[in-house]
Amino acid sequence: MKTRIVFIALLMASSLSLAAEKQQTMDNSKTMTEIRGMFGMVPTFLREFPPEALPGAWEDFKSIQLSPNTALEPKIKELIGLAVASQIPCRYCVYFHRKAATFHGAKTAELNFAIAVSASVRRWSNYLYGTQQDMTGFKMDVDRFVKSMKNPPQGKENVVVTDAASAYKDMENSIGFVPNFMKAYPESGIAGAWNEFKAVEMNPNTVLNAKTKDLIGLAVSSQIPCQYCVYAGTEFAKADGATAQEIKEAVAMAGIVRHWSTVLNGLHQDEKAFEKEVDQIFKHLERGKNLAPKKVSYKEE
Repeated sequence: MKTRIVFIALLMASSLSLAAEKQQTMDNSKTMTEIRGMFGMVPTFLREFPPEALPGAWEDFKSIQLSPNTALEPKIKELIGLAVASQIPCRYCVYFHRKAATFHGAKTAELNFAIAVSASVRRWSNYLYGTQQDMTGFKMDVDRFVKSMKNPPQGKENVVVTDAASAYKDMENSIGFVPNFMKAYPESGIAGAWNEFKAVEMNPNTVLNAKTKDLIGLAVSSQIPCQYCVYAGTEFAKADGATAQEIKEAVAMAGIVRHWSTVLNGLHQDEKAFEKEVDQIFKHLERGKNLAPKKVSYKEE
């Protein structure tokens, strides 16, 4: 009797396993068909990705990064992708996201500025962690900074920043105080560091608007990862009008880039072969550009 029960149990387990395997094969076949339909081919890194995991990974990839119907428009997502890839750093991803951002209308100046924002975030993340800045104090400074954006100091004067004293004076003039992490920076370098920070992060006249820069900074911060910068990026993004959905998508983009960077570098795909496949993909997409679906506005609930 026991032998019969064991036999039946093994038979059922075998049937379930076969059914699961059949379903997996069907899911993988459907995924490959979708990829080929979108890209005109199945690139090597997707062909070599474990078939068990490909359907889910592809669904995430196409539903966020490749979708025209997200809260973030495609160009912004690809600028985020480029900034994150530059910081990892991942040469594969930099090549892909430069192509993708350009495909979606990004100009060279926008590409370069996204990279500059990434570099600024990486620099301050490095300094904040290295000097072990107090997190509570840092958050208080960020909150004060955000408040000053809404109610800027009155009676601003033009300060030429050439040294530490003039840098601190310009901070007082611009935001009403000198943040602790700026005070902690070497005096010999603070003039240049502040001038760059102000020109990149605070300048309202750059090719990228404030919200886009904030979301790029948040995405880069999430990937580093940097708790200080994540807090700052989130608060500044909200202050500059980013919705909860836009913030979530920016962070999700950082995760997607990190995911595929890990895959590409782990597989150690030939870089030139990868670039050739990417070129082929974008030639295919360019041919069908006029048939691409229109962006649908996202409404937050």
